[in-house]
Amino acid sequence: MLDFPGLAARAASHGVDPYSPSRAAFHEVLTVRTGSLRYSLDFTEHRLDEGHWLWARPRQIHQYRSDLTAAEGVVVLFQPGFLDAATAQAADADRPPPQGLLVPDFAARDRLQRVLELLESEYREFAGLPLDVHIQVLGHLLATLLLHLAHLQGSQGGGQVGNDVFHRFRDAVERDHTRSHRVEDYARKLRYSTRTLTRATIAATGSGAKRFIDDRVLLEAKRLLVHTDLSAAAIGERLGFPSATVFTKFFRQRVGRTPTAFRACELGTRT
Repeated sequence: MLDFPGLAARAASHGVDPYSPSRAAFHEVLTVRTGSLRYSLDFTEHRLDEGHWLWARPRQIHQYRSDLTAAEGVVVLFQPGFLDAATAQAADADRPPPQGLLVPDFAARDRLQRVLELLESEYREFAGLPLDVHIQVLGHLLATLLLHLAHLQGSQGGGQVGNDVFHRFRDAVERDHTRSHRVEDYARKLRYSTRTLTRATIAATGSGAKRFIDDRVLLEAKRLLVHTDLSAAAIGERLGFPSATVFTKFFRQRVGRTPTAFRACELGTRT
């Protein structure tokens, strides 16, 4: 658990620019207590004001876009394996929601703050507990905080609701989007019709199954462009495109610029 200046100091001690795009292997939960903070999550910029929360999952691209000393707040970092399986499932911890910023009402803000204060207190003081017990207490308090955030996410419409058809399709796309971009392939593997997948996806997300697949492929392309040195051709090959030309055409149609131009623009963005 760190405050914002502490986060900047921690990054500097590891020779990392805290304002550069990052793709961490851990979870990052942050909230602002005073001031405001600009923060980009998977290429969507958010402004966090007092009482706002944001939960970045592993492998998402995130970037601080304003001075970390200009706001006061808390960052909670934890590895995926720290949560028990039941909590991870209930909080949907392994799957980034489409909406990152969480804006609780007054009552929810108060509850979240009280849980955070307990977590901070336990983190900084062992209170005479054996280490293994101390870690268990931290895990329970963190679980309480995350379950409240997950509930808030759902109440704000940020979760991807849907029936079992969509959930199975979503998981299959997450697993196989580098190998197949065709709705027909997923329909065959899951033993549904393409119409069934499309109806389920529209009900859950507001767009069709093909758009859902393409959105996931595009997101991964952006992540690789920003967080690796792979050429656009290599990224296209990794994502299952038959040629660099086809990948560039797909990317330009969706983003309005070539992969190379997108990379230059994103890596040139500073606070």
